[in-house]
Amino acid sequence: MSIIFVHGSGGCGDIWRYQTDYFPGSHAVDLPGHPDGQILKSVEECVDWLSKYIKERGFEDVVLAGHSLGGAIVMTYALRYPQELKGIIVIGSGARLRVHPEFLAPCEEAIKGDGRKWYKLVEEMYRLTPADYKREIMEKQKAIGPAVMLNDFLCCEKFDVMDRVHEIKLPALIICGESDIMTPVKYANYLGARIANSRVVIVPRAGHFVLAEKPGVVNKAIEDFLREIPS
Repeated sequence: MSIIFVHGSGGCGDIWRYQTDYFPGSHAVDLPGHPDGQILKSVEECVDWLSKYIKERGFEDVVLAGHSLGGAIVMTYALRYPQELKGIIVIGSGARLRVHPEFLAPCEEAIKGDGRKWYKLVEEMYRLTPADYKREIMEKQKAIGPAVMLNDFLCCEKFDVMDRVHEIKLPALIICGESDIMTPVKYANYLGARIANSRVVIVPRAGHFVLAEKPGVVNKAIEDFLREIPS
């Protein structure tokens, strides 16, 4: 099976380093504009780009995993192209993703030239991750820049599959940090209640970046999930 990991707003494939190191043959994408290429303006555009990306590289028996915005991309992919996937993994995401103005304003201020609040926002996002991970990923996120993060947040704002998520029939693993305030536990439970073939894993003492805060727990959950997917 090929696990393809999709990052969240303003991020890059390197956020998944603890997963790609653990799962042989897995792959983490950099969405267009993160940092190279032209940014995409909607979750649907990201899905079409990702479908083409997967086909061009010959990945087979694909399990698609996404964090936050990446989770929105994964769920939309499962609704549009279910025949292309074996299963999905949704981490720190929800069927609808509204972005609080306190996340949008720092991006807008940074685009205008004052990056202080944006730097603090990025730092807070990775607060619970290991020091070396935090340092390296923050540098990459700063290089990608606030305009890309704002674009991604606006993609999240437009995303809403609350009335359609029950149509997903693929095996699904839903993971959320117990202390996630960006996409709280109730989002994960909503998905679990409506996706028939799903399992919800709530990770204690973890926040939005549970994949890096508690990689051992996340990797074990993924490993168990993969084992149960029919070949």
